[in-house]
Amino acid sequence: MPHHPKLSSRINLRRLIVLVAFASAILALANTFYASYRVQRQLLIDSTLEANQAYAHKLAGSTEDFLQATRQQLAYSAGLLARRFGDVAGLTAEAGRLRAQTNSFNSVLVVNAKGMVLAASPETLAVQNTQLASSGALQALRERRPLISQPYLSSAGILVILISHPIFAPDGSYLGYVGGSIYLKQQNILSSLLGQHYYRDGSYLYVVDQRRRLLYHPDPGRLGATAGANVVIDAIVRGESGAGPSVNTLGVDMLAGYAVLPSTGWGIVAQRPTLATLAPLNQLMRDTLWHSLPIALLSLPLIWWLARLISRPLVQLAEGASRMDTPGMTERIGSIGVWYLEAAQIKRALLLGMSLLQKKIGKLNSDVQTDPLTGLANRRGLSAALEAWQAHARPFSVIAIDIDHFKQVNDRHGHAVGDAVILRLAQLMRAGSRDADVLCRNGGDEFIMLLPDASLDVALQVAERLRARVAEAHIPGAGTVTVSLGVVSSSEQDGDSASILLGADAALYVAKERGRNCVGVKEQLAHH
Repeated sequence: MPHHPKLSSRINLRRLIVLVAFASAILALANTFYASYRVQRQLLIDSTLEANQAYAHKLAGSTEDFLQATRQQLAYSAGLLARRFGDVAGLTAEAGRLRAQTNSFNSVLVVNAKGMVLAASPETLAVQNTQLASSGALQALRERRPLISQPYLSSAGILVILISHPIFAPDGSYLGYVGGSIYLKQQNILSSLLGQHYYRDGSYLYVVDQRRRLLYHPDPGRLGATAGANVVIDAIVRGESGAGPSVNTLGVDMLAGYAVLPSTGWGIVAQRPTLATLAPLNQLMRDTLWHSLPIALLSLPLIWWLARLISRPLVQLAEGASRMDTPGMTERIGSIGVWYLEAAQIKRALLLGMSLLQKKIGKLNSDVQTDPLTGLANRRGLSAALEAWQAHARPFSVIAIDIDHFKQVNDRHGHAVGDAVILRLAQLMRAGSRDADVLCRNGGDEFIMLLPDASLDVALQVAERLRARVAEAHIPGAGTVTVSLGVVSSSEQDGDSASILLGADAALYVAKERGRNCVGVKEQLAHH
């Protein structure tokens, strides 16, 4: 790796520790601020939504109580009017009493079954003896039941809501109705109930009906208008009460609570701007940050001193690691003073590094020379053992082993059973061998046993014993199998290790020629 003098001179462990510590402090502070802000923000939003919903439910309950009270008043008046329906003066007096007694209505009308106004209060309406053709009047005449109409334009061009009750004669015949009107664009009972709840921070209330028309709004110009797309109004139209964020017609994010009146389906919405809700929190976070900065700046010298204290043993250990090939470096590393766990662990790792490395290399060599399925030596392990023995002129015998008809086992029973056969053979080879013997899987169903310091007769005995044990063994899925074995001794075979292995293969061929499940030696080939 090329050396970068500028980089190494500008960046060292001490500066990195200072940088990491300072960055960690900044990140921790930022994370604390962010987490605190998010939690407080959500708490404010949730509490505002909950408060607005509770407030909307309270006002919905008050409005529902008002509507029920007006219905009761109209029902009582309808009972009185039924007994004197022909007395125009009495009808006019009752209309005046009904309007003045509770101030619930802007006007009161008594209408006969043909839609003719018999009495009205106030008399300045000048509608007595006139035929009504407005949608609210026609609906009351048509349905002949207590009802609250949708907003409509009266004959005088006034946007009104009609609350009416039918009048029936003692014999049950329909006489007409008595109705109280609420003028939406004038001072009315709704504005008296709801208008006092307007706040200076942008909070306000509005009332909307099932046709999305505004029945009450702090902006008089919007009364009677049809509201556009709005998640809160959509929920009200579905008959749902609840709370949630929304965006008003001016594009302002609002936190709204809403409740639906059971009798009319009207929705009362109490909402507050999100910014107004979060303004105190934003100011609090700014003040907290401003007061935290001096402490953060004063902590820098302490961080620098701690970084120097922490980095000193690590710097010394790093210098020792870079010069591990220098004589006496082990003693120098051992003399470095460490006062915390990580530095002590690094020191111990450096001192044990070479030893662990050698062990690792040895394990890698073992893995390279081992067959993964059986755990026996592979061809590399075989070659390594032969080279070592021949270098020391150590005599040995070779047993070459081949599973008889192994391809048929795989074809009939599958490779999983074939692997079980191979593993079982490896177990029997281990059971019949010494610790000094080298057991190898040469590939597929071919195995080799290397027997150091063993004569040909001894090798033949080992081979025959292994053959018999294999023939007797029962392998799940395969039943019984047999093996053919070829034996050769280095003392009776000329040449190098390759020629000795070829001699073992030739002896194995003799066993196969003899019908398998037997032990062969090379010399038997000629006799056969």
